[in-house]
Amino acid sequence: MLATAWRLTAGAILGSGLWLGAGMAHAQATSTGPGIYTCTDSKGRKLTSDRPIAECIDRTQKELNPSGTVRRQIGPSLTAEERSKLEEQEKQVAAERAREAEEKRRDRALLTRYPDRAAHDRERAEALGQVDEVMKAATKRIGELAAQRQAIDAELEFYKGDVSRAPPYVRRQLEENDRSTVVQKRFIGEQEGEKRRVNGRFDEELVKLKQLWLLKAPAK
Repeated sequence: MLATAWRLTAGAILGSGLWLGAGMAHAQATSTGPGIYTCTDSKGRKLTSDRPIAECIDRTQKELNPSGTVRRQIGPSLTAEERSKLEEQEKQVAAERAREAEEKRRDRALLTRYPDRAAHDRERAEALGQVDEVMKAATKRIGELAAQRQAIDAELEFYKGDVSRAPPYVRRQLEENDRSTVVQKRFIGEQEGEKRRVNGRFDEELVKLKQLWLLKAPAK
């Protein structure tokens, strides 16, 4: 009886061990065994295989564990031309993101510099005032040159207005006076252009600032 009972117990233990071993082996095979590939081809057919599916080389495939869970996704295989296009698209996206980030940075800097309309108007007036001061100096110089020219013309009266009969120093004074007058007038014209440029810059900023001030304003 004791021998028989021992054999039954040993058999039960052995059987249990075999069952546990088989279960562990099954679990290991489930997680590490060969995958199953599945996809839907261009004709709408759902395909499965034990290796990557050639009909779905141009689309995403799923590799499943033997248990049916997704192990990974395999992207479409690209040609050299397709890869080049994809890389170019990615560069464009990155460039656009960088442009947007730079635009936001400039907007923040603009708001910091001009928190309101008064600050912007004040700096415009200061910038234009600096140009006006330079133009006033040039205008004053033209006046001085005009007075100098009158003195030269008075001296030329001795020579009946004939410059060729005037002494060399008088002719040099006349040439220098004419040249300096032209330079100063051209300089004033350039400063008029500078005023237009300054106003244009501030006008352009103002359009953007009005939008930023509106966004910054607390909701009523």
